[in-house]
Formats: sequence, C-alpha cells, structure tokens
Amino acid sequence: MPRRDKINYYLDIAETVSKRGTCLRRNFGAIIVKNDEIVSTGYTGAPRGRKNCSDLGFCRRMQLNIPRGERYEICRSVHAEANAIISAARKDSLGATLYLVGYEVDTGEYVKNASSCAMCKRLVINAGIKNVIIRNTRDEYTVVDVDAEWVAVDDSLSDQSGY
Repeated sequence: MPRRDKINYYLDIAETVSKRGTCLRRNFGAIIVKNDEIVSTGYTGAPRGRKNCSDLGFCRRMQLNIPRGERYEICRSVHAEANAIISAARKDSLGATLYLVGYEVDTGEYVKNASSCAMCKRLVINAGIKNVIIRNTRDEYTVVDVDAEWVAVDDSLSDQSGY
C-alpha cells in the first residue's frame, strides 16, 4: 500500500476535525503544525456555552439569504482557523503551517475556491503562521505563503470581500 504524502496526511486530519463542525452551511477543520507536530486543532462552531446552529435547527445567515463571504458579524460560529489559533500558544504558531479543509453541508463536497475570510487572515498573520495549505480535492491543495500573499497583498484596501 502506498504511503500517503505528508501534506495530505495533515489535510486528512484537518478533514476529520471538520466533522465536529456545527454550521448548517459549510464546515471547516484546521490544524496548526510546527516541526512535524500538531500544535492545535479547530473547527467551525458557536462560542463555548452558546447553542450551535445545528442545535438550534437554523442559520441566521441562511434565513437572511446572505451570500457566502459576507456579513460574518451575523454568524454564530467561530471559524476553524480562529479556534485553532485560540488554542495555540503564539510561540508554537510562529513559523508554523495551518492546514485547512472545508466541505459544503448540503452536498458533502469540498468548498470550491476555499480560503480564509478577511478576519481569519488577520488572525493567521498575527499568529505568525508561515503557510496555509487548503484542500481543493482529495489529493490536490493550494499552498498560501502568508507573507507574500496575505501581508503584501492587503485585501482590506480593495473591494474584494469574502473567501
């Protein structure tokens, strides 16, 4: 049996973490890895102590027909990247890689053109994470060099929104 390459191995773990997500639209799983050790994990879900959309049986953003990538202040969930960063010490995030996998709840398909939202990008930058690797298909992924693509290209200065 051929051995799974290291990047897809970590993406597989992030995908497993995503299955804990409680969003009714799309769920993400994230893991932070440094020096070949998992530092922390995170998935999409309401803040601790609050009910999740899956428990409530509705999504406010869906009720209001808000498109993907817009009006996150209405969302009940904390994003997977944010939850992983919250659970990690900054010293363990400096120079680390964040692996990210998202899937559509209604179809089970991977989120097309997935990326971090503007707020999560800022968190990733401040956490000192070097690369973000995002799953596109079971075996294909995109590697984001955070400094070159998210620091140097400041999307907060453009009309670009969402992910």
